Order: sequence, then C-alpha cells, then structure tokens
Amino acid sequence: MSSEPGRDRTRTIAGRYRLVDPIGEGGMGTVWRARDEVLGREVAVKEVRPPAGLPGPELDRMYARLEREAWAAARVSHRNVITLYDVATDEGRPWIVMELVRGVSLADQLDAEGPMSPQRAAHVGAEVLAALRAAHEAGVLHRDVKPGNVLLANDGRVVLTDFGIARVEGTQALTMTGEVVGSPEFLAPERALGRTPGPESDLWSLGVLLYAAVEGHSPFRQDTPLSTLRAVVDDELPPPHRAGPLTPVLEGLLRKEPGERTGAEQAEHDLRIVGAGGTLRSGPVHAAPTATATRLGTHREPPGPPTPPGGTAPMASATTPPTGSFGPSRTRRRVSLALAAGLVVLLVGVGTLTYALMNGDDDGGSGGASGGGSSASEVVRGGSTAEDRSPTSSGGRSSAAGGGGSAGGGYTTRPAQSVRVVVHAVRGSYSGPCPPTAAEAPAFSATITVGRTPAEVRFRWVTRDGEASEPGWQTLSFPAGGALSRTVETTETAYEEGGTLHNEISVRVDRPVAATSNSVAYSVTCDVVTPTTSGATTASPAY
Repeated sequence: MSSEPGRDRTRTIAGRYRLVDPIGEGGMGTVWRARDEVLGREVAVKEVRPPAGLPGPELDRMYARLEREAWAAARVSHRNVITLYDVATDEGRPWIVMELVRGVSLADQLDAEGPMSPQRAAHVGAEVLAALRAAHEAGVLHRDVKPGNVLLANDGRVVLTDFGIARVEGTQALTMTGEVVGSPEFLAPERALGRTPGPESDLWSLGVLLYAAVEGHSPFRQDTPLSTLRAVVDDELPPPHRAGPLTPVLEGLLRKEPGERTGAEQAEHDLRIVGAGGTLRSGPVHAAPTATATRLGTHREPPGPPTPPGGTAPMASATTPPTGSFGPSRTRRRVSLALAAGLVVLLVGVGTLTYALMNGDDDGGSGGASGGGSSASEVVRGGSTAEDRSPTSSGGRSSAAGGGGSAGGGYTTRPAQSVRVVVHAVRGSYSGPCPPTAAEAPAFSATITVGRTPAEVRFRWVTRDGEASEPGWQTLSFPAGGALSRTVETTETAYEEGGTLHNEISVRVDRPVAATSNSVAYSVTCDVVTPTTSGATTASPAY
C-alpha cells in the first residue's frame, strides 16, 4: 500500500496537504513536511505504511492506533504538547496532521552532544512533566515517555509528542491480551508485570529519561528486551554519578512501588528548583496522593503471603535483602516476575510485531539515519533509535533466542552503519548593508555522528531554495578508533537586494547511508540607501 517516494513528493493528501519532503522515515511509515494549501502554512503529516501481507485485523488495529493517537493528543491543550490540526483520510488510510516543530529530539541531542548538565536536564524534565500533568488531568496516559518522543524546538519550547500508544480514560484497549507496548528500558515495573498502569507509570519513565540525560545511559538497559524487563522489575537503581542536585528527584521517581514515587506536583516543583540552579533540601520524598494515583485505574500489589504456622517467614536466602526506598524485597519481586513469565515471553515472541509497530524501529537492516521514528518533528532518526538499541560491545541489537530469557541467550549482529546530523544556528539573522560580510552573515554548525568508525561521510549544505552558498558535495573522514562525532560550519551570504530574504538551511548525506538533518530558519535584511536633499545618504530598512 506504500507509494513511491518520487510520486509522494508531488502528492496532495485529502486535496489539501501537499507533501514537500520526508523529515523522518522508518520501516513502518514516514513523517512529512507538508504545505496546508487552504491555510497557507507548513505542517507535519504522519503516514503509516503497513508491512506487506499484514492480516486485516492487524491492519485495522494499526489504523485505529493512529486515530487513537490523534484523539489522545487532541484532548490535551498545552504549550509542551504537540498540537494536532486534523486527521485526513486518503486512499482509505488515516494521516495525522500536526504542527511542524523545528528542532531536534532529545535523543538526537544526547547522541550528538553527550550527557546534559543536571540543571539543563532538570529544565527539560520540568517541561515534560508539565505536559504529562496536563495529559493526566485530561485522562490520558502517554505510556511511551522517552528521549525520542521529546522535541527541543528552536524557539526554546520542550514538546512531548507521539501519543501513538497512549491510553485514554474510559476507552477500550487496543492491545491484545498479554501484549505489552512501549520501550522496555523506559517501562515502569508495574507495566512490565502486566498490571494496569496509572499516572505514576509515566513518572517512572520520566525518571529513566532524566537518568539517561545526565548519565549518558538508561539505568536498567541490558542485552535483550527480556533481560531489560527483568532488571526494571528486579534490580536496584544504579547510583547516579553525574546527577548532582538532581539525584533526589531521580530516587523519588524511580521507586519500584507506584504509590511510593514522588507526586507529579512535588516533582515538578523540585525540577524547577534544580533547573534554576538551586539545591533541594534533604528530607523525605513525598509520594503521590492516593486519589491521583488511582484515577486511571492503577493496580496495587496485593499483600505478601501470610506467615506460616510456627511464626517463621518464608526464607529465600540466608540474608534478608534491604527494602530501602525501592519498595518490597527483591525476593517478592522475583516471585511476581516468575508469575508474569508468560506475559514477558509473549512480549519477546508473539508481541515482536507490535513492538516494531509501536516504536517505528523496523529498520530492515538499513541502519540509515533516515530510517527514523514517527514524531512530528523536523528530525531524522536512525532506524534503530539510540534509546532502543541494546548495549552490546559492537553497538548492535541483540535478540532473545529460543525464548529462554537469559541475558546470554541472544546473538549479536554487526550493526549497519548509521549517520545522524544536527544543525544549530550560530547567527540566525543579519540586518545591514548588503552583501553581508562573512563575519556578520548567518552562520551555522552541523554535528555529524556516525554509528561506528572508520567511516567516510559525503554531505552537502542545502537551502529551501536550492544550493547553499557553499555548494557541492564534501567528504568528512572518521578514522578508526576516533570520535564518532565531528562538527562542520558554513556561512550564508546570499541576500535579496532591497528586501529581506527568508530561507532555511539543512545538511543532506548520501554516503554511507542517506540522511537529512533538521532545518534551521534564517533571514538576511538589506538596508536601502536613499538620497537626501543635502546630497548625503541615509540607510533605512525595507519592510
């Protein structure tokens, strides 16, 4: 049911949205930059292309989830939540029309520049939490909070997007019995155990996101999805080493028991303090109120088994594990996990298709940076996103073999090469005499990141109107054993005599894989020189 890219570039959806170019593409679909011909504005249009041979019921569920995403996002009106414009139907398929957020995803930012400072991460976290609070108040659980679904806009906004697997209060579930959706390393323990999630589940995912933002890796990631889920349920939180003043917030959000986690209001308050450069006072972590915790049907863990006759409690080991701040003993969690083994095996086996559909990571082995996920941003993400890759020695994806569930039960394949490009404005505008000098003209830097070295990356700068001031293809070398990221710069000296030039610049890569960066807007305003009665000249801007 997919169409050819060349034809798509000139296609108009529902007689209104003209597709311009793809800004995120993966095995399961594409996000397009498009032109709304009725309102005369640019938008993001999300298309889902089902895999060939997908059974009719699965196809119906896939489209129902896309429409659910639109419904969920439309219920939440907040500056930190992606704005939905329309759901258009074309050739029997739904297309979601959203605002076009110009910027990069948090995942791409971390890939390109490494871990954030605690202060910066706290600011991002507070904005995401504000979006989650608005969603929870509207009866919507996001259920897939991760760096790839957080956009850092060029205008300074932090935007939560991709409500594709959100749960809306009072609606029928779209998952099959025993099916778990979401990214394993960001999944809350109660969801890994198959329990009904609540708002606290999103708070756990936010805690993992913040941990990854400051530490450079998520706390529970293992070699396989199954072993990752085991760690989420069973392992204690690894002590953060770079979090500094953010540490109490992480510890409060990442408590195993939902009812013991820091409440959303308190967590946002604490994040605002750290984001402003402050330090939290030591004291107990405040759990979420019961009313808030149960609003969307959070299921509490039942009490443990009664003490057997004789007054001796069941013994799992020679010593009793400490309980601490992470809820019940590890022994009890292991028992719960064993009871849910069928659920987890189903996730890894039968649920594999759903995992791919929900995360847009069916890269088909391409590994290209243009094989990205499905967020409405001007971002190209890798076919296997940074937050979903397994941390093997070669950086590849591991998968469980035979459903055995052990960390050593998988195999590792050498990953295909990938390229990510993030463009930033050094100077985004110019106003003055033309032509502008190189020292004053709009300037830009691009961080190019490869999946492995050695690599030769062929790239070029392009503008919305065509070639950039620095035309032609260039080659950037990444020697074996060297850094995975390098930065290149350019200056745009083009101008429009007597007026203002508005344009956008980006980077395109064609080797070793195709990739496209985000676009950054810029302007050049030329002063108009007019004669005066005294023979002198004065400059006045042209509008």
